[in-house]
Amino acid sequence: MISLESETPAADRLRIGDCTITLSSREVVVDGARRPRRLTPKALGVLKVLMRAPGAVVTRDELFAEVWPDTLPTNDVLTQAVTQLRKAFSRDDDAGTAYIETIAKTGYRLLQPVTALVEPTADALDAGLAPTEDERNALAATFAAAQAVPRPRSRWRRARRYVLLAIGLAMVVALLVLTALLLQRPSPNPTASGVLEDGSRVVGSPQRPYRLITATAGFETYPTVSPDGSQVAYEADDAAGGGSAVKVQTSGNAPARLLTETPAGYSDRFPNWSPNGRDIAFARFGPEASCEVLIASATGGAIRHVTRCDGTELLSFDWTPDGRGLVFGSLSGRHAHRGIRVLDIASGAWTPVNYQVADDSFDYAPRFSPDGRWIVFVRNPQIGDLWRLPAAGGQPEQLTSDSAEIRGWAWRGDSRHIVFGRRVDSEARLYELDTETRTLRDVGLDDAQSPALSRHNNMLAFVHRKAQFGLFRVPVKDGRPGTPERLFPSNGRDAQPMLAPDGRQLVFTSDRSGNYGLWWADLTRPESLRPVEGLRPETRQAADWSPDSTHLLVSGRDAQARPLIYEVSPRDEQVVALPVPVAQPLQALYAGDNDHLLVVERDHDEHMRLSLFDRRSTPWKLLGHVDGVSQARLDPGNQRVLFTRLAAGGLWSADLRLDPSSIRQVSEDRPSRWRYRTWAVARDGSLDYLSNRADCSTVFTRISAPSAGVEYCLDAQRLSAGNGFSAQPDGSALYLALAVADGADIGVMTLSEPARPVFSLVPNVLFWKGK
Repeated sequence: MISLESETPAADRLRIGDCTITLSSREVVVDGARRPRRLTPKALGVLKVLMRAPGAVVTRDELFAEVWPDTLPTNDVLTQAVTQLRKAFSRDDDAGTAYIETIAKTGYRLLQPVTALVEPTADALDAGLAPTEDERNALAATFAAAQAVPRPRSRWRRARRYVLLAIGLAMVVALLVLTALLLQRPSPNPTASGVLEDGSRVVGSPQRPYRLITATAGFETYPTVSPDGSQVAYEADDAAGGGSAVKVQTSGNAPARLLTETPAGYSDRFPNWSPNGRDIAFARFGPEASCEVLIASATGGAIRHVTRCDGTELLSFDWTPDGRGLVFGSLSGRHAHRGIRVLDIASGAWTPVNYQVADDSFDYAPRFSPDGRWIVFVRNPQIGDLWRLPAAGGQPEQLTSDSAEIRGWAWRGDSRHIVFGRRVDSEARLYELDTETRTLRDVGLDDAQSPALSRHNNMLAFVHRKAQFGLFRVPVKDGRPGTPERLFPSNGRDAQPMLAPDGRQLVFTSDRSGNYGLWWADLTRPESLRPVEGLRPETRQAADWSPDSTHLLVSGRDAQARPLIYEVSPRDEQVVALPVPVAQPLQALYAGDNDHLLVVERDHDEHMRLSLFDRRSTPWKLLGHVDGVSQARLDPGNQRVLFTRLAAGGLWSADLRLDPSSIRQVSEDRPSRWRYRTWAVARDGSLDYLSNRADCSTVFTRISAPSAGVEYCLDAQRLSAGNGFSAQPDGSALYLALAVADGADIGVMTLSEPARPVFSLVPNVLFWKGK
């Protein structure tokens, strides 16, 4: 172990990169900065250890032993010291990461060379290893103005040592640059023997661009990153099924700590880091739908109450850029409000943002841009598009028009680019949107969602969830579910099982063949299972069978990603794109026969509507419509249409003509606005709903009488898919997708700078440009 004092440079002033450090005063001067930055004694101690060997890795244990001897410090104290050093070295456009690098699971290293700034004196001319006569004359001329005072002979040796060290470091840097250039050459193709075309052997698979900082069997979700990118807070489920808590840990693999103790019977969710890095806001949910928003110190400590949010669903909030308030999306429940508002934390005063909100709109997840100019939000998460409006209010403008299943989003620090998660086929991926050019690029991460970005650098945290769902049949007797039975096992991801009215045929979506598609099987002949070629189904909408069980209506997209409705004859393997006369058809149903169709659409004004068409004429004849509908099902047993609305949770019905006078509310709270697709109608009229709670992953409820509202835990451990299931015609069984392998971890990586887009957004169309 090297002593802290043994290798301390003799000079009091040092040059590290573009910074000058004065050891005696603990000051750092950055070129161009207005004033010096002062280091704490411990931060200076860490710097002294790191600068003994620039470029070399110094372990955490070495730093603890030398800077904190005879104590038992936590990882946080070292992290804080390194964070202060980075802030001291940083310019306005970076966070000091160019000076000190974190080596995951190991320690740190100084990336910049160190040069001693020795004050020139004439006595250096007489030091050991004397220079030549010409060198003496040059030095004498240089130091003529300096006061001549005695200097030890070792000063020249030390100065020469630093010069040689700087030369050596320059050679190392040149070698590293040359190595990097060689590594950028295209990789040769491996041969079957494991030897590459250039004669070298295969070493291993390439490194992933990210690392996981959690590795448990449960769920860690909703990450938020400190402004400097050094720490991540996230929501962690209690393994014992007792709710969730907020945990904080460094962006390395250090152990996590609880932000605060969560009372028994409560869940802490949705952490959100303040712009100055000092506080974390979060929501606490409790018994009887209680909810409040709280603020805790990021280092732990007292908790402050902010506001109540009892009975709400789809709660969303974020900090204002100055850290003095919180911006909230639309609220439901006891404190319902339509539209975006800002809450001043000190006074408790609410200020609505001045903009036009449609009657059926629910504006979710609003976030200010880092420069404070814009607010971006998701309008109606059921159909999922990003909108932007000026922070002071005004006319909202639509940024995307894809009716996507958006899974979290975050601003980049440049206030121009947005990173968001989106469901694509059987997985979620991250995309980056340029809000000025309306172009997209795929970030290149599989199974990634809920992104969060630090404010001052490009540290990205996200949820990595690689769930596998399988098909199950669940018997139901007297409104009580039985034990799930696996169907057609595979290693793929299966979803949206829809049973035909004949009770024999089943279609579902899956990537079990390697490509995402629609599959068909006759349940009486398991060997009949095969894919349906010629279409790519939509992940958000399940297929609908015709009354005679011969045809299917399937939502899909064409090669330009435009939404289409296909009519499929699975036995004959025929696929036909239908000429639906609407702007964006999102779902289609048979309305009691093959000639009349119900279509859930989004029009050119972005309004949702359920329309009834007679397709025997060209163009199709519109017979009726209901506005504000997000999902629909036919109830053939009761000759009615059931539907959910954008504006609220619950369920409504109308007659088969969609007569406005026939509309009735069937259920006030089920389905919820978030789980608006997890309900099914059997031909006998039984109406079933799937949800979840803290102590049960999949809860079964029969909404219809006589057991309306009675909940049963269908599966305590496995979550059900949220994009559709079906029931046996007589209500005696359910066909659904349950997770057979699941879990979510937090991943972190440095996000590269925006590159050439691989997608383009044009009005109402998202189309693929790359391969």
